Amino acid sequence: MRFEVGENEAGRRLDRVIKKVFPGASLSFIYRVIRKDVKVNGKRADGEALLKPGDVVEIFLPEEVTAELTQKRAKEGFHAKKQFSVVFEDGNVLVLNKPLGLLTHGDAVDKKNTLANQAIAYLAETGGWVPGGLKTFTPAPANRLDRNTTGLVLFGKALPAARDLAIMLSGGADGGLYVEKVYLAVVKGEMKTPMTLEARMIRDSGTNTTKVLPRTSGEGRSMVTKVKPLSVGKGYTLVEAQLLTGRTHQIRAQLAEAGYPVIGDRKYGDEQVNRLVSQKYGLLAQLLHAYRLTVLEGVGSLEYLSGKTFRAKPPARFAEIAEDLGCGMKMKL
Repeated sequence: MRFEVGENEAGRRLDRVIKKVFPGASLSFIYRVIRKDVKVNGKRADGEALLKPGDVVEIFLPEEVTAELTQKRAKEGFHAKKQFSVVFEDGNVLVLNKPLGLLTHGDAVDKKNTLANQAIAYLAETGGWVPGGLKTFTPAPANRLDRNTTGLVLFGKALPAARDLAIMLSGGADGGLYVEKVYLAVVKGEMKTPMTLEARMIRDSGTNTTKVLPRTSGEGRSMVTKVKPLSVGKGYTLVEAQLLTGRTHQIRAQLAEAGYPVIGDRKYGDEQVNRLVSQKYGLLAQLLHAYRLTVLEGVGSLEYLSGKTFRAKPPARFAEIAEDLGCGMKMKL
C-alpha cells in the first residue's frame, strides 16, 4: 500500500495516520507495523514523526491483511438514516438543519443514531468523503446543539476547513467574533425592549446544568447574550437571541435568570407554563432553534465565505405554537 500525504494528513503524526488507515488494528499492531513495515519517503520513521504535504508513505503488508484491517472503515456509517436537511454544501463545508430529538454527537445511551453519523453516511453516499480510501480525516460537527434544540450545524469536509471552522467558532487567539450565531425562542413573559445579558457561569456536572452568577463574580466564565423581542403576544414573546460567547445551555440559562424562560424547557423553565404547553400542544422540549449563522470573517481556506449567511426555517410546529400564543413570526426568515 502506498499513498501521498495530502491536506487531510499534513501536520499529523505518522502513528495516528496509520491508525486512521487501519481502524480495525490494535495500537500494539500499529506500532509493530511502523517499526517493521512502514517507510516515509523511502526511509524508516518514528511513529511520532509529523507528516508533510507530498510525503510518500509505503506500508509493506500483504493485500489480504490490509483488506481485513480496512474493512471496518469501508463499512463505517452507511446504515444511519437521514433525518436532517441540507442547507448548504460545497467542497469544504456542509451545513445541516438538525431536527428535534437527534443528538449532535453520541452519548453513553445513543452512540449510533446521531447527526454526526448521519452526515458521514450522507457524505459517503454522495462522494463527499471516501471512507474506504486514504482520506484519514473524518468529518465532524464544528458546533453542537442540544438534543432538543433544532437548527444549523456546520461540518468541515476536509481537515483544513474543520480547523478553520474551529477557529472561527471559538473566536480564535484574538477572541474576535468571526461568526454571528442567532437563535429563535418563544419565552414566557412580554419582553418590550432589547436586552444584553451579561453574567458568569459554572457547570454542575451532576445535574448537567449551568448556574448563572453575577457578572461581577470572581468565579466561572463570562457569558454574553443579546436578546431582541420580535413579536409579543399575551404573556409570551418570540425573541431573537445572539450568542457573543458559546457556553453550554447559555441562552436557556440566561433567559430564565432574566425572568423570560424558554417555554418547554425542562431544566430552566417555568413548571406551570411547561405543564400548560405540554397539555395543549404536546410540547415536551424547549422551543429553541438555531436559525441564522453569518460568517463575518472567514479564515484560511474559508476566507471566501466572508459575508455569507446560512438560514434554516424553524420546524412547522414551532411556528404553529408561536402563532397560537399570539407571537407569530411576523418576519421573513
